[in-house]
Amino acid sequence: MQPVPQVNLGRPAVYQDVIDAPEHVVAEIVDGEFWTSPRPAPRHARASSLLGADIVGPYDKGRDGPGGWWILDEPELHLGNDVLVPDLAGWRRERMPRLPETAFFPLAPDWLCEVLSPHTARLDRTRKLRIYARHGVSHAWLIDPIARVVEVLRRHEGLWAIVATHGGPGVLQAEPFPAAAIDLELLWGEPTGAGTPIP
Repeated sequence: MQPVPQVNLGRPAVYQDVIDAPEHVVAEIVDGEFWTSPRPAPRHARASSLLGADIVGPYDKGRDGPGGWWILDEPELHLGNDVLVPDLAGWRRERMPRLPETAFFPLAPDWLCEVLSPHTARLDRTRKLRIYARHGVSHAWLIDPIARVVEVLRRHEGLWAIVATHGGPGVLQAEPFPAAAIDLELLWGEPTGAGTPIP
């Protein structure tokens, strides 16, 4: 597994480093260090896009679901001195009634999703998850489209607990979005139709 490149600046990273990063990379500040990763590969981008589409309908637009959320692709989060970019994130509108006017989000989301790749998995699973927990994110999903696994996490007393793990074919319905029916085969890049609901 190739790690995400850490750029040795010889000093703590600042936001200007993110602004100055090349457009073809995702730039983040993690625990004061500057990290860059390549843009998502097609399989990972598709998994993220399809997942977002399945959640937006019932939870952002309120179609056949409760609504009450903002769901966004690759938002830039400013959490203290950290600048992180999850693949997807969602905010309950009761916590964030309006979208900010800035190009970033100073309020931690209620839910986020990281689509793991060989370049990002280690950083996503370790340091970034710790930062998300520290800033009060309640729910996180980790999706590995190569291993064909979804991990559903919930923060409990400052630590992440695995609530459920799903893989293979089937339909995923998981917290905090039980009204969204997500065809796992489509996430894995195999459009063979909806499977059977996962218990």
